[in-house]
Amino acid sequence: MKIGIPRESKNHEYRVGLTPGAVREALAHGHDVIVETGAGHGIGASDSDYERAGARIALNVDEVFGEVEMIVKVKEPLAAERARLRPHHLLFTYLHLAPDPGQAEDLLASGATAIAYETVTAPGGGLPLLAPMSEVAGRMSIQAGAAALEKSHGGRGVLLGGVPGVEPGRVVVIGGGTVGNAAARTALGMGADVTVLDRSLAVLRHLDDVYRGHLKTIHATRDAIERHVLQADLVIGAVLIPGAAAPKLVSRAMLNAMKPGAVIVDVAIDQGGCFETSRPTTHADPTYVVDGVVHYCVANMPGAVARTATYALNAATLPYVLALADKGWKQALKDDVHLRAGLNVCAGLVTHPQVAEALGKKYVPAITLLG
Repeated sequence: MKIGIPRESKNHEYRVGLTPGAVREALAHGHDVIVETGAGHGIGASDSDYERAGARIALNVDEVFGEVEMIVKVKEPLAAERARLRPHHLLFTYLHLAPDPGQAEDLLASGATAIAYETVTAPGGGLPLLAPMSEVAGRMSIQAGAAALEKSHGGRGVLLGGVPGVEPGRVVVIGGGTVGNAAARTALGMGADVTVLDRSLAVLRHLDDVYRGHLKTIHATRDAIERHVLQADLVIGAVLIPGAAAPKLVSRAMLNAMKPGAVIVDVAIDQGGCFETSRPTTHADPTYVVDGVVHYCVANMPGAVARTATYALNAATLPYVLALADKGWKQALKDDVHLRAGLNVCAGLVTHPQVAEALGKKYVPAITLLG
């Protein structure tokens, strides 16, 4: 199979779909790989590195899309990329379609087959292709939040770890999954006062066992969320419903009652965000202020640490890339129900139930399209 790796075009997105090492693995399986020139520069991988791995370098994105069957990316295709998709293309990348009807309509109109990293499941539960970036984003959320709390950035002027004689900053994490766990660990390491809210008692018990009481665990009722958010210096939104739009857990009215200069970091922004006032931002202009509260809502946070993020992502995605290329996407999806859960769009139809519900589209089970 011919596999194409275009250069990412999203604002300040430096990750790349496959590393030179991953390309070498694909070549060993008998596949051809075409890489757009400059695609790996953000992770320190030159065109020469890809050529040594066996890839062919394309001079522009049209050459990539024009020759390949499978396109491996990191972020969702932008409008110009979507216009290049054809029915024979297999797109394998993050999509986050639930809050993005424009992208969904373009993918449906293209006739292409689109498999989303974020809805591929694992035999033991969880989302194995989302987890690496969730771990990165969770750690980064505290870095970003700590910087935004500085007075020069619009924050309260609070040092998360405090100093002797001064209490530490209060960090509230809404959602105790992969993102929330990573955020809590980083905040604790900085010396902050950390509270995690989640609806799952099993998740809260796990966090309590892991951190041995060093953080507070609270059952996430509406009352509890409001009470703790209003006391916080930094709030991390880390809620995920696979494939679906994120629930709005912090209202505008609640925001208005928060401490002036408090910071919220909405890691769920890819799925629409879990704060009513959230809107996507970029690394070029990451924050804005509503009612005195600083919002950090960058939709591709891990892109800022592109080398770490790309290698972490490739370790998870490469086996699936090889399965799709070795078997063809139909057989690969027939053989693996968990990979099949990643199919979001096929032949102009929506094939994921939560995506279909969020977009108001008819849901067609993936298995019915596989013969």
